[in-house]
Amino acid sequence: MTDANARFVGSIPENYDRYLGPVLFEGYARDLARRVPVKQGMRLLEVACGTGIVTRHLRERLPRDARFVATDLNPPMLDFARRRLEGVRGIEWQTADACALPFPDGSFDVAVCQFGLMFVPDKTAALSEARRVLAPGGMLLFSTWDSLDRNAFAKKVHETINAFFADNPPTFYQVPFSLHRTDELRGWLADAGFADVSVEAVSIQAESPSSRDLARGLVEGNPVGTAIRERGGLDVDEVIEAVARVLAAEFGDRPARVPLHAFVLTAGAGTTRTQKR
Repeated sequence: MTDANARFVGSIPENYDRYLGPVLFEGYARDLARRVPVKQGMRLLEVACGTGIVTRHLRERLPRDARFVATDLNPPMLDFARRRLEGVRGIEWQTADACALPFPDGSFDVAVCQFGLMFVPDKTAALSEARRVLAPGGMLLFSTWDSLDRNAFAKKVHETINAFFADNPPTFYQVPFSLHRTDELRGWLADAGFADVSVEAVSIQAESPSSRDLARGLVEGNPVGTAIRERGGLDVDEVIEAVARVLAAEFGDRPARVPLHAFVLTAGAGTTRTQKR
């Protein structure tokens, strides 16, 4: 298993939700949910729901009679989200591959995906599937990170971790920050049959209680920790401490204040339905 397709298993969902969720994802989740056009009886699909951070905000925003299906390819992440939102009514949970969604054509009015497309092997297939399951007049709403160079926290972490490895360093951080070429995204959306594409740069000042909390999340809240253990000869806690020092020097400590940069894209499904091939 390569770093790029390593899975979010074991303790990763808990560390992701605890240490990264409030810092990297909560602000963008609120922003994304408020952009959803709301109407009675609407049908909404969330793709790559992760630990349910966006899911909660979407459910709070939607009408009570809305149909809301939250999906993820990773059963451990989906299970964590289900437990996290236990007792919240009106959410259907389902394991699903974004490249082969198990829903009929035109099943939803809105599809939402926060920071998930980067991890999909075939981006164009995933966008085509999103277009297929949207009803005429529907909307796709999703977010991607800006580049590593624009997100200094991630670049610092990537460089600090790689300094421990003369050969075969973990490459995970090249994946989530890989979809920052907005012209390419526009082209893929057009090829998938979307129209009226809008791209908005969204910057947020995030805050973590401490640089060490953030460092733990950035190492153990994704497959990087697994990749370090697989390579052997190095204590993961040593890496976390090194990352914490770098983050504290750059962004402060107690709290660590981190600037984040991302894009939010909206695209219309048009007035005709794309049939499943």
